[in-house]
Amino acid sequence: MKHRIVVLGAGYAGANAAARLAKRLHPADTEVTLVNADPEFVERVRMHQLATGQDLKPRPLADVFAGTGVQVRIAQVTAVDVERRTVAVVDADRPGEIAYDTLVYALGSTAADCGVPGVAENAHHLAGKHAALRLRARLADLAAGGTVLVVGGGLTSIEAATEIAEARPDLAVALAARGGAGDWLSEKAQRHLRTVFDRLGITLHEHTGIARVEPAGVVTADGRTLPAQVTVWAAGFTVHPIAAATTLRVSPTGQIVVDDTMRSVSHPDVYAVGDAALAPGASGAPLRMSCAAGVPMAHLAADAIAARLTGGRVPPNKIGYTAQCVSLGRRDAVVQWVTPDDEPKPSAVTGRTAARLKEMICRTAAWSISHPTSMLPTRRRRTVRADEPHAITV
Repeated sequence: MKHRIVVLGAGYAGANAAARLAKRLHPADTEVTLVNADPEFVERVRMHQLATGQDLKPRPLADVFAGTGVQVRIAQVTAVDVERRTVAVVDADRPGEIAYDTLVYALGSTAADCGVPGVAENAHHLAGKHAALRLRARLADLAAGGTVLVVGGGLTSIEAATEIAEARPDLAVALAARGGAGDWLSEKAQRHLRTVFDRLGITLHEHTGIARVEPAGVVTADGRTLPAQVTVWAAGFTVHPIAAATTLRVSPTGQIVVDDTMRSVSHPDVYAVGDAALAPGASGAPLRMSCAAGVPMAHLAADAIAARLTGGRVPPNKIGYTAQCVSLGRRDAVVQWVTPDDEPKPSAVTGRTAARLKEMICRTAAWSISHPTSMLPTRRRRTVRADEPHAITV
C-alpha cells in the first residue's frame, strides 16, 4: 500500500512542499495530494497590487502540477482529526474525508483584528485574493477626494498605502501605526521611506493606537476620530483555528509547535510549514510569518519526510534571513539587508534599483511555483519498509 502524504494549502509553503515531495519520492511507493480551496495559486505578496486594479497572471493548480504526480484536490478544509489521521473537507458543497499517513499542514494565515471592535464589520484587509478584490471594487467606487486610511506600521500596511497613493493620486491616503511606520528599518531605509511618503502625499499618524473602527473612520485610543471612507486593516495576521481545535500542541497564537525539521512536537506524523507553524530557524529563534521563511521551511520539511521514509539523512536546519523587501508603488522600493536573525544591517538598496530587485524576487518565487519540476534534479527514491534493517518511521 502506498504511503499517503496530504498537503493542506497551496500557498508558497504548501505548493513548494508538495512539489519537492513529488521529486524526492518514487510514485510507486507514495502518493502526494495537495488540497486547496482556490483552484489557482495566489501570489499573496501581490495582493496590494490586485487591490489597486492590477491584474495578476492566472496560475491554475491543475496546470501547475500536471505531470508531476501531485494530485490536486480543490476543497475547503474544515477539520483535522490527528488521532484518526483524517482531514474533513467540503468539495463542491459536498462533505468528504481524506485519509493520510503523513500530513503537511500549510493553511497559512488571515488578517487579525487584534481585538479591536468594528474591524470585521467596517474594515477591508489584504490577506487573500477575495479580500483584495473586495477592496479593489470599493476603491474603484471612490470619487476624487475620497479618503483612505491604512492601519498598521509593518510591511503590508506600507506597501498598501504607497500602492494606493500611487495608483490613485486623487485620493487622500493616510497611514496610522501603533509605533513608528517602518521603525525597524535602518536609518537609510527609514529616510527613504519618509521621502516616498512625502512625495506620494501620505499623511502619517504614528504612535496612534486604534480603539474602534466605524463605518466612516476610526476612533483612536486617545479619543480622536480619523475620518476615512475606506479603512484598510493591515495591523497583523493570525492563523486559522483548525489546528487549535485538534490535540496538536499549538502556541498561544494557534500555530503548530514544530521541531528543527518542521515536525510536530506532539504528533510525529504531522509537519507544519509557513505561517501555520511556530518554527525555529537555524539560530533557534522563532521564524516570522513571511514568504522568506515559508519557502525554506517547506523545502526542509519535504526533505526531512523523504529522508525518514527512504532511510536517508535528515538535513540540518539552516533557515535564516537575507533581506526584507518593501515595495513603495511600482517604481520604488526598499531592500533592507538583514542578519540571518532578521536584524537590520546599516546597508539598504532604495529607489528604482530596489524596485527591480524586489520584482525579480517576486517573479522568481512565482516562477518556481509554476515550474515545480524545473527547480532541482528529480531524485525519486524508494521508501524503506518497516521490517527492513534501516527503516526510519515517519
